[in-house]
Amino acid sequence: MKPLQQLLALIMLTGLLALSVSAQQSPVQKDAARIILNSPVDKALFNDKQLPKNEFDATLNPFVDKNEVAGMVVLVADKEGIIAVRSLGLADVASKKAMARDNIFWIASMSKPVTAACVMMLQDAGKLTLDDLITKHLPEMKNLKLADGTAAAITIRQLLSHTSGMAELKSGEAYTSRDLAEAASRYSRVEVLFPPGTKWQYSQTSINTAARIVEVVSGMAFDEFIQERLCKPLGMVDTTFYLSDDQYARLAKSYRRTGDGLLEEAQIGLLAGHLPTDRERVPAGNGGLFSTADDYATFCRMLLNEGELNGTRILTAESVKLMRTVVTGDLKTGFTAGNGWGIGCCVVREPQGVSEKLSAGSFGHGGAYGTQAWIDPAHERIYILMTQRANFPNSDASDLRRTFQAVASELSR
Repeated sequence: MKPLQQLLALIMLTGLLALSVSAQQSPVQKDAARIILNSPVDKALFNDKQLPKNEFDATLNPFVDKNEVAGMVVLVADKEGIIAVRSLGLADVASKKAMARDNIFWIASMSKPVTAACVMMLQDAGKLTLDDLITKHLPEMKNLKLADGTAAAITIRQLLSHTSGMAELKSGEAYTSRDLAEAASRYSRVEVLFPPGTKWQYSQTSINTAARIVEVVSGMAFDEFIQERLCKPLGMVDTTFYLSDDQYARLAKSYRRTGDGLLEEAQIGLLAGHLPTDRERVPAGNGGLFSTADDYATFCRMLLNEGELNGTRILTAESVKLMRTVVTGDLKTGFTAGNGWGIGCCVVREPQGVSEKLSAGSFGHGGAYGTQAWIDPAHERIYILMTQRANFPNSDASDLRRTFQAVASELSR
């Protein structure tokens, strides 16, 4: 065989082997192959000057070294897939177990955009509208009243934009309900704090009420709805309220920073004393989900692609637009300056501080233990930070988030 023919044969054989391996690989492995093999832009990330390890390690490892966090997984994606991903530090300090890309995290309030997406699916199907009064679907909510005894007329839109006025349950009661039906019954007996739509106040009960509406309208348990209508169609195999034993073994431990600068293990209060594997607890739409960086990136890519991913449509483009459009007017919202609120999402109006590297119109959500996801439609980029630190003074404005956003924004452009 001539040298040229041998070369062509070798190339063809290599390609066939790559296809065979790809067919047997997990989503994480396939994304790794995409980064290495596909476009010249992706290859550039792996040369000596632009290797993600060099970019991320130099700026983010100091947060591990100083015990700000035990470890983290950071990820940058676009419409097509993963651009860069790094795992830093430890998933378990005591055993010195290194953080890995497939570690699972409690994503806390990053569950809220997922809940909002479930509601929007039902609007797309013509089964509800955002302007429905919640009493249409939950008659028990007719009991909701303001301090003066006036009935509180709350819409689903107000639930998902934190303008409902619904108050929280007393400490110790919030997550002790058996299911969302019991939780909603409890919510219906709590005094409404202000006339709906007149103020923004973060409300966990509002989001869980929206999750209960999903159950009533769809006829499915909320956790089942998420699995069947969102996770399975998108291939999100590690996003769940209830971890399997295998997933539990991959759960990154949570830590709090002590006064003397050390890390001590922290519990997840939302579990109300249960294990993450226990199913005898409420599927809390406000903050009960666990996920991986790759899984949540898949959800975000669906939103960045206007509701569709890999030929599977989850939402209409109009519904995605509603999620990322400010519906709170001039009300002061959020835990950092320059933001408004869409449907289940924080929306950047005027980039500044921790959001200064984002474009106006970027949307997403953070979580109580330091996690964060931003979708930047203008730059067609997704930024995800996964970590488990319990007592940041303000996790939405942490130096870790600001630093990650700065290096990730430069890396991806």
